[in-house]
Parts: sequence; C-alpha cells; structure tokens
Amino acid sequence: MDKLIGKARGYLDSRRGERVTLEELASAVGASPFHLQRRFKEALGLSPKDYQREQQLEDTKRLLANGSRVTDAVFAAGYGSVSRFYEKAASRLGMGARDYRAKGKGLRILFSSFASPLGTILIAATGRGLCSVKLGDGAARLRQLLAEEFSEAELVEDDRPLQPLKREILSFLAGDSQLGKVPIDIRGTVFQRRVWKQLLDIPRGETRSYGDIARAIGNPKAVRAVGSACGANPVALVVPCHRALRSDGSLGGYAWGLARKRKLLEIEKHEKK
Repeated sequence: MDKLIGKARGYLDSRRGERVTLEELASAVGASPFHLQRRFKEALGLSPKDYQREQQLEDTKRLLANGSRVTDAVFAAGYGSVSRFYEKAASRLGMGARDYRAKGKGLRILFSSFASPLGTILIAATGRGLCSVKLGDGAARLRQLLAEEFSEAELVEDDRPLQPLKREILSFLAGDSQLGKVPIDIRGTVFQRRVWKQLLDIPRGETRSYGDIARAIGNPKAVRAVGSACGANPVALVVPCHRALRSDGSLGGYAWGLARKRKLLEIEKHEKK
C-alpha cells in the first residue's frame, strides 16, 4: 500500500468514532479530494466514507461482543443516535444487534450435518434463514467451527426443521435446482456484500475471475480484496464463491479445499438431464 493511502488510513484511524469529511482528510494528507477518493477506493475497495462506516460497525460489533448494552455500544462507536445506527448499519450485522452481542448470546441456532458428494455438510439456521454452511470430512470438526463462530448462542442439533434446506442443497448438487431463493441470515461489510451479490449473479456452470468481479463492483484494482471476501463467505454453495477463479483460469483459493472446489465445478458443468 502506498504512502498516501497509509497516511490517510492512519488519520482516519486516529479519529475513529468522529466524522471526517473528504475535504478534511484530503487537506490532512496533502492531496486533492478527487485524487484521494480515487486512490483510496482503488487500494481498499472502499471510499473514505465507507471506510469510516466500517470502522463504526466493527467498533459496535466489538463492544457488543464484550457485553456492552446496545445503546452504549452505538454511542461509543460514534453514531449520533440509536435510530441512526438502525437506519445505516444494523442490517449489516446479519441479525439483531442484541442477538449479535457476545457472538449470538441469546440466539437459538439449529444445525444439522449430513453426507453429500462433497463430503460432510453442516448447515445452521436462525429463524430468518441459513447463517452458516460448512464443508468438511466429518461432523465433529464442523460442529467445532460452528461453536467457535457462535460461541454464546444456543446451538441445537435438530435435523427435522432443517430437512427442507437439506433437500434443497442435495438437489442442487444433483443438478436439479438452484439455491438463489434459499433464505439466508448473514453479516458482512459493505464490500463483502457487494462481492457476494456479484457471486449470486453468476449462472450455474459459469465462472468469473476475481478481476471480473472487481470490475463489476467498480473497483478494478481490488482483486485481492475480492479474494478475501470470497474466503469470508459464511454460506458455502448458497453464495457460490466456488465460481470465482484466478485470471489465468486456475482455481485460486477455497476455504473448504481445492479438491472440493474442483469437484463442485465439475458437478455444475454436467447438469442432470
């Protein structure tokens, strides 16, 4: 990252919780607002304004995770009012602020594991939709990962309510259906959500490069950040991050192993007749 962007980030980090205008930031780092805005977005995939919003949201998450009351966390993070927080940011927690506090404290999450052509799949859902889909070699390790992700939630293993979602996923892997209408309840940054939206728009059986996705969201230089957003996808298969490849056509990375990514792409190329 170049010196200008490092200086701009340092200034924003030092004023965390305050509102810093583009003009003030540009003056502080000795650049024109237009030039700074363009360079900042190219480097980080976010405008300075969005960067500040993400700082506020991360501060709110941290305070909630440490047990702060919602009102205290919201004001400490720099929001002018609780209503402002719910207007601008609460939806990006992926669940209510009180539910998010302390990694899902007070939240009831149902989960189930089952065999598939990709190995073991674990699905977990709140009352609003799938919050986690994990792939692996055994249920025990996937349960451990879920427990780490939602360490303060009430995790209940119950196959029956999740049977419709299980059938949708197995049908998808058999080539019979799409997963675009499966309800999800996930959280992510503004940038991550933009990437995930692009992934959802890739038709089954097709792929896009990380560069293609970066250009589609208007940040052509944010290729590495796109890869990171794919890796942070909490609902494998439903948000199809496996359809993102390197520009040379190689697989790139995959949180659940390149062998599964390769197999999944092969499955999608051969639709059931």
